[in-house]
Amino acid sequence: MIVQALKWIGGIDGFLELVDQRRLPGEFVKLQCREIEQVYEAIKTLAVRGAPAIGVTAAYGLVLGLRKVTGKDLEAGQVCLEKSCQYLASSRPTAINLFWALDRVKQKAKSLQDEKGAGLNQLLEVVLAEAGAICQEDVEMCRQIGENGEKFITDGAGILTHCNAGALATAGQGTALSVMFEAHKKGRKFRVYADETRPLLQGARLTAWELKQAGIDVTVICDNMVGWLMKQKKINAVITGADRIVANGDAANKIGTYSLSVLAREHNIPFYVAAPSSTFDLSIKGGAEIPIEQRDEDELRFFGDKQITPEGIDIYNPAFDVTDAKDISAIITEKGVIEKPTAEKIAEHLQRAH
Repeated sequence: MIVQALKWIGGIDGFLELVDQRRLPGEFVKLQCREIEQVYEAIKTLAVRGAPAIGVTAAYGLVLGLRKVTGKDLEAGQVCLEKSCQYLASSRPTAINLFWALDRVKQKAKSLQDEKGAGLNQLLEVVLAEAGAICQEDVEMCRQIGENGEKFITDGAGILTHCNAGALATAGQGTALSVMFEAHKKGRKFRVYADETRPLLQGARLTAWELKQAGIDVTVICDNMVGWLMKQKKINAVITGADRIVANGDAANKIGTYSLSVLAREHNIPFYVAAPSSTFDLSIKGGAEIPIEQRDEDELRFFGDKQITPEGIDIYNPAFDVTDAKDISAIITEKGVIEKPTAEKIAEHLQRAH
């Protein structure tokens, strides 16, 4: 079974339903978002997470924002849409899909300015339709990523993945985990090592849960066990997702990914990044320019409700790091595979894709 992380229910007066990922694996709870503030809070607090899922969620959130407009005036609706985009864009800074989805909906909505007699209802319909299109495209892109990448998983392989890049992180069946789902469909037998992914344990809580639901052999390990497993030759490939890939191929992903890429290089293990083309940000040349989100100190200060650090200790809690393109064996997208990515190869790949 592959879970559906998010779903819009109803028409322009409907609501967004999300799996509350903060409660997994102990509880399977769904949130019903009927206000834009609920969508912002869900993104900010990681009730919904993963770059593609954040983008789709935000696109649907614009419908809820527009419902606050009184009257039927299109101009008032466009002003509200702009403010709603700015509001949701402030929720998290690193995942490019958030900004890509908001901008795409906003650009689509501008087409109404030339339609005589268009009002708020038409704007709501256009925004909902575009959000739905982004959602359905993500479902298809996830499947294609899996089909393009499954060849990298061989019978008997040990695969390491970091954080969660599965169905819970997208509108479809995931990015990195989609590769595994497609290899599993072909009858290949392999073992996935899901590292815990401190401090919020997305690997232990979410990835392990998803893979178990799908019937894939999964073993949870601590983050600091990876190097030893590699030395023991238990890991044959690393496959992760990405939250932003810039022009030269550097890729931002959950904190700890960079360390895995260095270990993989040292042990001659291929390191693959699976992500849709919407994750590329060609406006940034290199990884040093990617904005890195700083998370709440209490994520490190506490484990559950128990404080685990002394009072008065400084905390540094970046949510992401950047893997150098030179340490990436290939980037797997819905349009194909970019082997040993460079700026030239990425530009050519995306131009061909478009």
